[in-house]
Amino acid sequence: MQPERLRSLARTLVIAIAAAGGSFAATWCLSPSHASATETDASPFANLTIFARALSQIEGGHVEPPDQDRLVYGAIRGMVETLDPHSAFLDPVEYAILEDDTTGAFAGIGVEIDVRDGWLVVHGVLPGGPAERAGVRAGDRFLALENRSARDMRLSEAVRIMRGEAGSPVSVRIRREGVEDAVQLTITREIIHVDAVETRVLPDRSVYIRIRSFQETATDEVRRALDAAVASTASAGGVTGVLLDLRGNPGGLLDEAVRISDEFLEGGVIVSTRGRDGVVLSEASAERAGTRPDWPVVVLVDYYSASASEIVAGALQDHHRAVIVGTTTWGKGSVQNVIELPDGSALKLTVARYFTPSGRTIQARGIEPDVRVEQLDEETARRLGQEQPVLSEAMLEGHLEASGHERALELARSAMRDTSAAPDLASFPDDYQARMAHQVLRGLAAVHRTRP
Repeated sequence: MQPERLRSLARTLVIAIAAAGGSFAATWCLSPSHASATETDASPFANLTIFARALSQIEGGHVEPPDQDRLVYGAIRGMVETLDPHSAFLDPVEYAILEDDTTGAFAGIGVEIDVRDGWLVVHGVLPGGPAERAGVRAGDRFLALENRSARDMRLSEAVRIMRGEAGSPVSVRIRREGVEDAVQLTITREIIHVDAVETRVLPDRSVYIRIRSFQETATDEVRRALDAAVASTASAGGVTGVLLDLRGNPGGLLDEAVRISDEFLEGGVIVSTRGRDGVVLSEASAERAGTRPDWPVVVLVDYYSASASEIVAGALQDHHRAVIVGTTTWGKGSVQNVIELPDGSALKLTVARYFTPSGRTIQARGIEPDVRVEQLDEETARRLGQEQPVLSEAMLEGHLEASGHERALELARSAMRDTSAAPDLASFPDDYQARMAHQVLRGLAAVHRTRP
């Protein structure tokens, strides 16, 4: 359907609804004693008489003839933005950008962003991309994009500004925690190819898998990585464990999160969604077929792990299948459906909330780690002498009891008593969090080897 037909349909619909709203208004006014109840129950469209009146005044009375596309799109956009931070109206260009994100190839500066308290915050920086080379870091807050204030800027508008022709510059001004002055940068856009998964087999035959986003190839990449690890370690005794790194992962496709969780779970609910009044809308469950061996698993998360990342972490935690290490996650537990409209635009509409298998809500709470480990720079780690094991019994017990994760508590206690689980400085020389997560995994693997 062409934009002209969409506008005509919108105006026709508004006029029809306005007329209906007027007749309902006349009806309830005849019985003043029942006005409130009847007004509420009679028609959800009564207020559209106001909208129709405003549209008529704008079209007939504005000093310049209004752009019809902007009027219709602006009306829909404003309506959706009253709902919640993640519902949005996407015009055809913005919808095309969203579709590019799920395929992992686009032209831009190489950052992942989200909205926090009205500010655009860098959620993650793509390795090797132009933003990383320019010095942008996770946690940076945009003050301006192309000399436009970024305060209360729509997420889709910010993405539109950052995307563009490869080789073209974009100016940004950012605020960084601990730095007094704002940082002004000019970044050149490039074609960004996002590899969903980074993987390697560590010297102890554990498998490190970093998932950067849950795009449409993520599960296949994880499966190939695990298959390759099994083949390469077979002669030496096989895989000893999996370290799943979800730090800085803003989410992506729900199906991919479910499928990756299913790799490690034999059965049970992975995630459920609940709509209005807590009604269960759907449940995704694991299947026994294709489940990987009972390897020890550690999931590494941080403040910027969100949405699909939290679904995976929550499912493996609730099923006592993994120990979660790091810091509390972002807390994005709402479900958005993308509804394509006839002219190529779309509604991204929040329709439900995610819940972990035990019934915990992720929204605005996040996933609490079983073992809390803050990221430290190497100078601080050396100064505090924290190259040695520092995860105390008290640290473990508090977090694990809070989540009810008793089996992980038992294994983690044994892991911390295992002196062979010294930090692996060689595999993670500049990543304190990963070293500590690997330490936990090695301890769990030692316990796993001694089980009857």
